[in-house]
Amino acid sequence: QVQLVESGGGVVQAGGSLRLSCAASGRLFGINEMGWYRPAPGKQRDLVAIVTNYGSTTYADSVKGRFTISRDNAKNTVDLRMNSLKPEDTAVYYCNFKKISGTTITYWGQGTQVTVSS
Repeated sequence: QVQLVESGGGVVQAGGSLRLSCAASGRLFGINEMGWYRPAPGKQRDLVAIVTNYGSTTYADSVKGRFTISRDNAKNTVDLRMNSLKPEDTAVYYCNFKKISGTTITYWGQGTQVTVSS
């Protein structure tokens, strides 16, 4: 099992910044993708940003140039730096770890609320 604990959410004014952090523990062998998701219309959770164990990153178009995902393998953490926040970024952000090898095993954190006021 893998346990994920998010932190760093809060309330910020539009244009401000927040940093989310996800700390992982448990059986992490085989984890090859980590990321952040948030709910989107018509979807339970939509990709915000992911980073693979090779260091490649993918971002949603809506956050490109504003958000940066990073990982620390030694600390088993993945962070999301969010700049130039907009009211439409308001959401619960969920940390996600995946083991992708034939089948996919997915782990979720409990979520952290981000509220951007206009």
